[in-house]
Amino acid sequence: MPSPFRSFSSLFSTTLIMVLGAGLLTTYLALSLARDGVEQLWIGGMMSAYYFGLVAGSKVGHRLIARVGHIRTFVASASIVTASALCHALTDTLEIWLLLRLLVGTGMMCQYMVLESWLNEQADSSQRGSVFAGYMIVSYLGMVGGQTLLSFFPQLGIEPLLLVGICYALCIVPIALTRRIHPQPLHPAPLKIMAFWRKVPQSLTTILIAGGISGSFYGLAPAFAAGIGLSNSEVASFMSATILAGLLAQWPMGKLSDRIPRSRLVRVNSALLGLIVLVIALVPLNTLLLLAATFCFGILAFTLYPLATAMANQRIEQSERVALSATILLTFGIGATLGPLVASFSMQLFGNSMLYLYMAVCCVILFLRLARVNYNQKVATRLLSEQQPSDYQLASGDLVSSPLAAALDPRVDEELVQQQMRDDVEPLAEQNTTANEATAEGVAQSDVASEPTVKHNNFVPNIQEDAPPFAPSDSLIEPESPQNPKHELARLRVLC
Repeated sequence: MPSPFRSFSSLFSTTLIMVLGAGLLTTYLALSLARDGVEQLWIGGMMSAYYFGLVAGSKVGHRLIARVGHIRTFVASASIVTASALCHALTDTLEIWLLLRLLVGTGMMCQYMVLESWLNEQADSSQRGSVFAGYMIVSYLGMVGGQTLLSFFPQLGIEPLLLVGICYALCIVPIALTRRIHPQPLHPAPLKIMAFWRKVPQSLTTILIAGGISGSFYGLAPAFAAGIGLSNSEVASFMSATILAGLLAQWPMGKLSDRIPRSRLVRVNSALLGLIVLVIALVPLNTLLLLAATFCFGILAFTLYPLATAMANQRIEQSERVALSATILLTFGIGATLGPLVASFSMQLFGNSMLYLYMAVCCVILFLRLARVNYNQKVATRLLSEQQPSDYQLASGDLVSSPLAAALDPRVDEELVQQQMRDDVEPLAEQNTTANEATAEGVAQSDVASEPTVKHNNFVPNIQEDAPPFAPSDSLIEPESPQNPKHELARLRVLC
């Protein structure tokens, strides 16, 4: 079987060149604005406009691909991005730059959708993991290469913008000349935001905050580094070290998450990340120590998203994964849009160190949120286990979903079972009357029979009232509402 890099060499080459230009453009704009003394709020706004464009592009991309196909969509998007990037050299008006960043983000998302849908459709099932890993490695290498190129232009002239335009023009060539079969048009992925927020709150909370941290770093970290006295080449090394750490940490963190519960790993990750960003914000570090600190930051910050995504996918059914993917991307985009705005506003009011203090606050919020949800899950699990009698435990299996399973329950009256499962069918009204009488009789008998049964029924409203809106999710145990067995059999008789 051929190597994924050989099979998808054209798509990987296009990705490498495209992301190289994107990384170069992002850092160049941040340093240019910081050099000209522009307020941090504008720098954060530029990054927010870019991520807002990514969110908007997810809708535009589906329509374009469905209408004109993958390659034409990619070529048109690359042309728009190239023109938008070069237009930064024609004007210094910040309002126009915001619009240009919005266009770049929209076009980039369309390009990402073309590449990722192509890879997803044509990757063999036995190589899907390798193909995705190769795609991520190429993307990170492109980001690192963009920072490295910037170190050759310390004066921040027009040359970096010309290189960005060259990259976006050249990225069209491999995909335009590929001999691979064109994939099928896309269909918009459904969004189930509130449903997934209730089902996987830990994962989506982590993704939201990870988006805020990542967006703030890419947009404002170059300005922070320049503000503490680093040269442009040192800023490029600062950014490269962080992104390279994120690349190197993907595989070890993935292996670690297979052995340690991911919810616990995310909590530890957020706690350590909070300590790292506090050190960067409050402790004066020389260049070498700062590089070491930001390397550790990259390991922790850039693994939050994949950990949360893996944790979310293990909690949902296979049929829901397309909708979950769309919800995850939207959640990350919202966080990455709002994060730079909040961080830049804080930096403008209180100084450059507020960038990492803002990240520290995000880490504290994330840790407390995850700890609370995890505690609620443990309480709910304990209460659910206490509801079951100690001498009998329901087992999962095919019979659980069948009405015949009730006949196996030793707590159910055998005469009632025979009455409910008999062959002669009564009119529906008479069945309802019989069911109601049986239910009333069963409740009366259970009230007199034993005290534990009363406590069992009283547990139900307490669980529903004490549990927060998002508490039941990210749990491997789905709570079942306990019902009187006789009443359940009566209901099954009516349904049958």
